[in-house]
Amino acid sequence: MPRIVILSGSISASSRINGVLDYAGKVLSEAGLQVDFVNVRDLPPEDLLSARFDSTAIVQANRLIEQADAVVVATPVYKASYTGVLKAYLDLLPQKGLADKVILPLAVGGTLSHLLMLDYALKPVLAALGAEHVLSGVYAVDSQIQRDDPQGVVISEEIVQRLDRSLDKLIQLAGKDR
Repeated sequence: MPRIVILSGSISASSRINGVLDYAGKVLSEAGLQVDFVNVRDLPPEDLLSARFDSTAIVQANRLIEQADAVVVATPVYKASYTGVLKAYLDLLPQKGLADKVILPLAVGGTLSHLLMLDYALKPVLAALGAEHVLSGVYAVDSQIQRDDPQGVVISEEIVQRLDRSLDKLIQLAGKDR
């Protein structure tokens, strides 16, 4: 059974990106894939900031990534880039920690003007970690994902369609030998 890790770079449990990731996790699970979540906000801050490669929590998170066939890397957009806490975690992955994995980047930002963040900020870091098969990704604007307490979020139909296409591609490629 293919294994997928959903890596959330959000610092907030109520972030819109986490609503998108809940949806992605449901779709992937229903397709018969094993889905694990790594929420960087749950990793010990002192381990991230001190680059403690031997931290039990960091070692466990890295092991999940190592065992995965595919990784969904998701982040809200801050200052036209991915979150600092995501970068702090990515710095603790082994040099080729994303090699031989299918990667699906996802981002949610305040405006369309940050759309290129995926290509010019996130993808180069993923490539530096050995990612060779990076899907085109999905970028959504905050207004396309509405908070709907207690349900979580309501994702616009346009974003659901784009997510479904990207997740279908991820499902297709995750089980193939690369």
